[in-house]
Amino acid sequence: MTAPLFLPAPWPADRVAEARAVIADVAHHSDHLIRLACNVLAAHGETDGERKDARALLLVIDARRPIRQAQREGNGEAGE
Repeated sequence: MTAPLFLPAPWPADRVAEARAVIADVAHHSDHLIRLACNVLAAHGETDGERKDARALLLVIDARRPIRQAQREGNGEAGE
């Protein structure tokens, strides 16, 4: 009896492609989705440059968070 041949699943490549699409159109996606895409690319990007850029964008997105929270609190939205 021969062992079954296991081929790599196509889903990792699909997730990386989706992450690239989110990053390419960053202005139209939520910070949460951008953060997920950055994490995918930082872990599974094809090149060192792609992984480095994803980590840099993640820092920018995380740095914006306190500003947005302060804006919501200033508008009275935080306690609702």
